[in-house]
Amino acid sequence: MTGMMTAPARAESPTAPAVNYHLALGYLRAFVTVMVVAHHAVLGYHPYAPPHGTSLTESGWWRAFPVLDSQRSIGFAIFVGFNDTFFMSLMFFLSGLFVWNSLQRKGSGTFLRDRVLRLGIPFAVAAALLAPLAYYPSYLQMSPHPSFGAFARQWLSLGDWPAGPAWFVWVLLGFGCVAAVSFRVAPDWAPRLGQRLSKLSDRPVRFLILLVAVTAVAYIPMTRIYDPLYWSAFGPFTFQTTRIFHYLAYFLIAAALGAWGIERGVLASHGKLARRWPAWCVSSLVVFVVVTAATVVALTSPALLPKLSPVLAFGFVLSCAVTSLAFLALFVRFARSRTAIFDSLRDNAYGIYLLHYACVSWLQYTLLGAALPAVVKGTLVFAGALVLSWAVSAALRRVPAVARVL
Repeated sequence: MTGMMTAPARAESPTAPAVNYHLALGYLRAFVTVMVVAHHAVLGYHPYAPPHGTSLTESGWWRAFPVLDSQRSIGFAIFVGFNDTFFMSLMFFLSGLFVWNSLQRKGSGTFLRDRVLRLGIPFAVAAALLAPLAYYPSYLQMSPHPSFGAFARQWLSLGDWPAGPAWFVWVLLGFGCVAAVSFRVAPDWAPRLGQRLSKLSDRPVRFLILLVAVTAVAYIPMTRIYDPLYWSAFGPFTFQTTRIFHYLAYFLIAAALGAWGIERGVLASHGKLARRWPAWCVSSLVVFVVVTAATVVALTSPALLPKLSPVLAFGFVLSCAVTSLAFLALFVRFARSRTAIFDSLRDNAYGIYLLHYACVSWLQYTLLGAALPAVVKGTLVFAGALVLSWAVSAALRRVPAVARVL
């Protein structure tokens, strides 16, 4: 996320290619951040969320579902499933687009120092302070006689240190290190690959095939070794094991596109991808429906699950690629003029991402006793968490030292 550059407001023509691309992709990053907030806001009302245990050490599902409400909605299950197919991959893709230009401008040493400042320090703060704050409502919901001391003892006995959504930040820092090392070892690989990919600028379907092929190789073999829901954890450093190379592939492919020039590649504002955005949007929905139907069949027929697992893994890869390209097409095609609210949302997106999880869990906990439908509760939590995290981020960014990071 922090690799995203914002659109300069001075001196340049608002129709200049660089400004347009920074604007469209910056706005898309802000939009995906809002989807992250919405995703976490409705998890407490997911109809298939597994129950909590009686303590933090008994069950680990509270890490994904910090607060569980008795009110549930099947609509939220569909929304969460749709998000889960693509939004983190797209975030890594957006983060990778400007990495190579930053490396060329700063050099690998300065680049890494800046990444540690903008990613390492926020991750440390989020893991050390914000994550326990976000998960304290989980403990309150499970414990009949809560106390902060008992929470601390349970937390420290977990064997690792759950960091919540901040996992994305440290993984992005790790990917930045990979990019910096590759820049030192082979400084021309990204522009050369980007030049080859640019030949697909008018053939987005071929680019889709390439993206699916590469990410299938990165993802499907991992699902044969690990459960797709399994997360690896080393202290505060967690990641979804089967998807780590899948995310890296999105990051590095984006780095190559950015190295050659976004405006000369498949994301060209007047290219076929942008011009045919309706077809990509419809295709993304069709693929998602088919993959979801196959998943339901597999889950309701345990005997078929082993045979369908590779099909479902490929379905995830395909749905992720088609949906990511659909959103890219939409924003490159239509996000061409500035609006004050999207400018603010874009500028505060990183802060919102870091801060929203604690807002979500405490709002969910506050609404536990409210006699409201799940849809109303989820909407209230989403709106409240977005506004609160946005406001706090904007306030923090008024402090110069914080503004350098956020």
